[in-house]
Amino acid sequence: MNAYAAPVSAGRSGFRELKVVAKVRESATISSFHLEPLEPAGWRPFEPGQFLVFRIPVQDGNAFVLRNYSVSCSPRRQGSYRITVKREAAPSADVPDGVSSCYLHDHVEVGDVLLAEGPRGDFTLDGESKRPAVLLSGGVGLTPLVAMLHALAATERKAFFIHASDNGVVHALRDEVEEVAASRSDMTVHFCYRFPTEKDRIAGRHHSEGVVTRELLQRLLPLDDYDFYLCGPSPFMQAVYGMLRGLGVPKQRISHEFFGPATLLETPAKAAPVELQPTARAVSDEAPTVEFRKSRRTVVWDATAESLLAFAEDQGLSPKFSCRAGVCGTCKSRLISGEVDYFEEPLDEPPAGEVLLCCSKPRGSVILDI
Repeated sequence: MNAYAAPVSAGRSGFRELKVVAKVRESATISSFHLEPLEPAGWRPFEPGQFLVFRIPVQDGNAFVLRNYSVSCSPRRQGSYRITVKREAAPSADVPDGVSSCYLHDHVEVGDVLLAEGPRGDFTLDGESKRPAVLLSGGVGLTPLVAMLHALAATERKAFFIHASDNGVVHALRDEVEEVAASRSDMTVHFCYRFPTEKDRIAGRHHSEGVVTRELLQRLLPLDDYDFYLCGPSPFMQAVYGMLRGLGVPKQRISHEFFGPATLLETPAKAAPVELQPTARAVSDEAPTVEFRKSRRTVVWDATAESLLAFAEDQGLSPKFSCRAGVCGTCKSRLISGEVDYFEEPLDEPPAGEVLLCCSKPRGSVILDI
């Protein structure tokens, strides 16, 4: 059992109403929203690193989008959540603003009610591990790692919190991180600013300038065996993941929160297609296969694949997806043959003959209409 896990409450699935009880400006672009359920039973315990799925209204309330936001507060906090959101303004006039982030920043105030489901996600601390934990984040990607830092502070595990930000103007939760780390002599904090202001330099708000490099990691981390946790924008994730792999860190020691194809982090070795005779099917309990019927491909299932969606992406296919958490239904596909197991409970159980690719794995050989 995960030592950081709170007991799972009944009725985890389903949206419920969360009231905004505080709205706090954390930086020039980031604000935190403190949320409490309207009904006491609406609070569900969470593991540090998990997220809530919000139903955000658009088009004057006649439609909505689903968005995932990590819980950024301590998991020991009972009865309420905190999400910390960056306002994603459009970089140019011909690109729209971020629908949900701008709605939260511009329209949601204390007393308003939001609809949320969860918590969900398996980007969580390994509670059985005694290895030092390295929390590596970029930008607003620090939010799940701040929750992890709170959890680690209540253990005996050594921890390193390394955060990359443009400067102090946009750096959120800085004081909180330092306060938590100061409670333990074996917690190290390092802030790396890409474009520090003169005010940052005078106040000593950061520890290094530029970007997180291989040399910086080697300098900060004594020779040891670590668990790494990564979260941040795609370029940051790609760079840091590549550095860690280049330093010889095994993949199983690198956990990451990344709402996109895993192939963007590392191009995995693809399984060789299995040539099948038209009148016979190579079905084996030892080597189950996944047939992508529309693509005319049959591939031996890789048991290390995160999900059927990730496995399809590993084969160069591009199924539609959005939440990657079993909530939105975008990745729904027709299951022509076979059975699957869901490692993440779907919000709405798909009809017979259909499967959600993002949160399932095959029980044996399967045929998908992809």
